[in-house]
Amino acid sequence: MAVLVAGGLMAGCSAPGADGGSARRNGAPARTAPPGSAGHQPGGSPPAPVFTPDASLVPRTSEDGQRLVDSVVFAPDDWGRGYVAQDPAASAPGTWAVLDDGCRWERRKAPRGVLASLSRYSLRPAGDGKDRGEGAVRVTAAATVHSSAVGADEQLSTTLEEALRCPEQRPRDDARITGLSSLGTPFGAREQQYADDSVLETGHYVERGGAAQPYQWMVARLGTVVVAVSVTGARGNAAQDLQELGSTALGRMLARVKQRLKEK
Repeated sequence: MAVLVAGGLMAGCSAPGADGGSARRNGAPARTAPPGSAGHQPGGSPPAPVFTPDASLVPRTSEDGQRLVDSVVFAPDDWGRGYVAQDPAASAPGTWAVLDDGCRWERRKAPRGVLASLSRYSLRPAGDGKDRGEGAVRVTAAATVHSSAVGADEQLSTTLEEALRCPEQRPRDDARITGLSSLGTPFGAREQQYADDSVLETGHYVERGGAAQPYQWMVARLGTVVVAVSVTGARGNAAQDLQELGSTALGRMLARVKQRLKEK
């Protein structure tokens, strides 16, 4: 799974953008593109799902959804040695992140149709990698459970549109994400065989007084579940290493979703 995800996302990275932030998001409620526009080409029929869950295990309540996101979303130890929780360590229960009209991210009450949403924020402090001169690596892992696949598909469509609407975004007051571009890769494409749909955003993350650092936001959907990972590096962190870190985490989270929803 991790190898497939890495291959698909790297292929997306090298393709032209369609024109993300440790305290990044996991969706926005406004519908900004028709359902399915991120998942298949106009005039064609949508491909069969990459994974068919056991219907009896698909979350139907907020409690079911919360149990799923709690078990799927990476905690600091899942990222590897040296990672610790940021402050805050996780998003507030019952909320999800929204990109407002001023291109600022804020947490709001999750809308109807979102059963549960969770983001966890982790950090590998500066000088804690293979090279003691490396800067800090900030990562976010997120998952959202929708009440329908249409709602989950809208989240992917919205993610694609956000980079066009707001190529510069503010995840918090002292930081911004610049030069954002996004690319959607549906299941069935040669390089994407691991999720019903996926979106990759790339750009640069800048904290007040600091230099721009590479930033990636990777999103994938399996049925009603959307998982996402962001990775922000600093000096001494090779872009390829950051790409591998994010794609491996995304692949493992997708594998957890399948494990919990497959027929026993």
